[in-house]
Amino acid sequence: MALKIEKDAVSGTDTTGHEWDGLRELNTPLPLWWLYTWYACIAFAAVWVVLYPALPISGATGLLGYTARGALPAQLAAENAAREPMRARIRAATPEAIAADPTLRAFAVAGGRIAFANNCAACHGAGGQGATGGYPSLADDDWLWGGELADIHTTITHGIRNQDSEEARLSAMPVFGSGILTTAQIRDVTEHVLSLTQRATDPAAATRGAAVFTENCASCHGENGAGNPQFGAPNLSDQIWLHGRERAQIMAYITAPRMGVMPAFSGRLDPAMINMLTVYVHTLGGGR
Repeated sequence: MALKIEKDAVSGTDTTGHEWDGLRELNTPLPLWWLYTWYACIAFAAVWVVLYPALPISGATGLLGYTARGALPAQLAAENAAREPMRARIRAATPEAIAADPTLRAFAVAGGRIAFANNCAACHGAGGQGATGGYPSLADDDWLWGGELADIHTTITHGIRNQDSEEARLSAMPVFGSGILTTAQIRDVTEHVLSLTQRATDPAAATRGAAVFTENCASCHGENGAGNPQFGAPNLSDQIWLHGRERAQIMAYITAPRMGVMPAFSGRLDPAMINMLTVYVHTLGGGR
């Protein structure tokens, strides 16, 4: 059936011939400006897909041979060149000098935050909060190897118990469950360690454990269990625990300790970046 096209009496525009419940559809043409813009966009898109990587032409790079990946090295080189003067200043300065200079400090903290996210956050957490199981928090005031800027710089540079650096920090806790102590002695010294934070439930065992602690543990952890940064010996008298604070966790660690490893970043990061990381870690909340 042919559509009945009529001219609308009010607007003077032809209808399409469609009608619904007495309502007739007008055949209003598109504005010319919109129509020409649409045609221009189609033409632009046709040119774009040929010149740039959109179609499998010229090795999927387009006729201009451009790719974002190919342009990246030049962009990185330009960024590095722009930042090199400030990096050179940071590279030549000590962490202490950087921290004392507001301009250098601001640049170092910004760069150190990125370096931390790329290299350290996987173990220490995005905010440096650490995790139970051997990943120290960097946001408190408890430092295994010291929290001064120089201490942090040494730790980042050489790492801990690794094969990367001859100057790596080294310490090892004996495996007391290998025959050095009996199970009963380990249980007693665990009770003594709990008593250092007022959590012991067996005073007699804690007293016996104090003697075991003095003979086997105090040389590293101190008579009062306050720890010693020279040996990386943790403080046992606070509420910060690297491998767990519960009785079973402490006893298991005394029996067979698990010694953590940190890589040396001296061969992985530029000295300027190590300085920036040092200053950034120092600002997380626990630097001394």
